Amino acid sequence: MPSDDPADLHPYARLTPDLVQDALESLELWGDGRLSSLNSFENRVYQVGLEEPLEGHTQLVLKFYRPGRWSVPQILEEHAFASELVTAEVPVVAPLSIGGRTLHEHAGFHFSVSPRRGGRRPELDDFEVLEWIGRFLARLHSVGELRTFSHRPALDLASFGQAARDELLRSGAIAPEAERAWGATCDEALALVARHPALNGTSASDLRLHGDCHPGNILWTPVDLPGGGPHFVDLDDARSGPAVQDLWMLLSGDRRQQTRQLSALLDGYEQFRPFDRRELALIEPLRTLRLIHYSAWLARRWDDPAFPVSFPWFGTRDYWQGQVDMLHEQIEAMQAPALVV
Repeated sequence: MPSDDPADLHPYARLTPDLVQDALESLELWGDGRLSSLNSFENRVYQVGLEEPLEGHTQLVLKFYRPGRWSVPQILEEHAFASELVTAEVPVVAPLSIGGRTLHEHAGFHFSVSPRRGGRRPELDDFEVLEWIGRFLARLHSVGELRTFSHRPALDLASFGQAARDELLRSGAIAPEAERAWGATCDEALALVARHPALNGTSASDLRLHGDCHPGNILWTPVDLPGGGPHFVDLDDARSGPAVQDLWMLLSGDRRQQTRQLSALLDGYEQFRPFDRRELALIEPLRTLRLIHYSAWLARRWDDPAFPVSFPWFGTRDYWQGQVDMLHEQIEAMQAPALVV
């Protein structure tokens, strides 16, 4: 039975609509009563309407950072990166500076305020769309290589793979029937990832990245409108790593389909920035790390009431058997020749 003791409640249980409106008013901004929750599991994100426009915006998005996930310096590095991208005219949705600050605090929550940006998921079966996205990713990376992160972590074997594996084995989240098979298969997969210097810490890869560049984090607006095309959102997972990390999650289908999609992305990308084709060998290792990291993320967030409701299949025997099967597939994929464009 759920506890009624406030000390046992998840921090987000305190994030009521009234608290969201109070946070807005703490910045001397006044809502018009419109408030809706946007899809987000890691943080909490709300769209609010304003009585009076702010810098021409009648609706804003308030993002409440998950307590304890990022430090203030890490969040401010995310904001600084977004600001650099906006200055370079790379289409990202960045936090607004209000009172000289992009990060605010209210009732124990850190939050940011961004303009509302409409759009839909891009049509990734359209090669012109992929080429367009490739051009903007190259521009994003050109800004990313100008500096390095001082506080935000790198995407590597240690943090995304080994730490996630150890966390899962300690958590008790793995179904007992699958724990031994999952552990052994995970170790075999991570041993293959370790062969790649760019991911195992023996070769520097400190390009600042979007970090989580999947189709859901790209908003597409009609190209016949002013500023039409792709807009990147949610730099919450910005990390250092290889450039290919921001490309591979846009690929889908069989090997032939992925090769054609990658060709379109790189046709656009290489109009603005060279791409090291050796990084194509990292696609399957990166996919493997994300697979393990995703399970660890679910286990880590299981005390958040939103997670058991949204992911009821997590922790079941079928889930973990499926993870074992997918890791076996990744082991085969990592031993196959890399994509060639």
